[in-house]
Amino acid sequence: MDTFKLVVFEEHGSGEKKIQGISEHGTGLEISRRYNIEESLPALVDDPERYIPEDFSADLVLDFLKHPDLSSYLVQVCRKKNIPVVASGKRHAGAMTPFT
Repeated sequence: MDTFKLVVFEEHGSGEKKIQGISEHGTGLEISRRYNIEESLPALVDDPERYIPEDFSADLVLDFLKHPDLSSYLVQVCRKKNIPVVASGKRHAGAMTPFT
């Protein structure tokens, strides 16, 4: 079986518990990259590309970002790359939003 590659975007370790669960119980899943934004963000992020790089590939992106400007930009990037996004615990156009 091929490994299913995940990329995680989070702020201040906001996805830590879910990542731990994936690591412990996710068969065939690999978190290939993890982007953790630690700095304080302004109310309006005019330059989301500063925080969200475009040089990643994955089978699925997990969005644990708290800032809506960053989540919105992440979905745009993933849409261009044809990578589905799961945005747990929030409703966001263009992302799958499962119950938490």
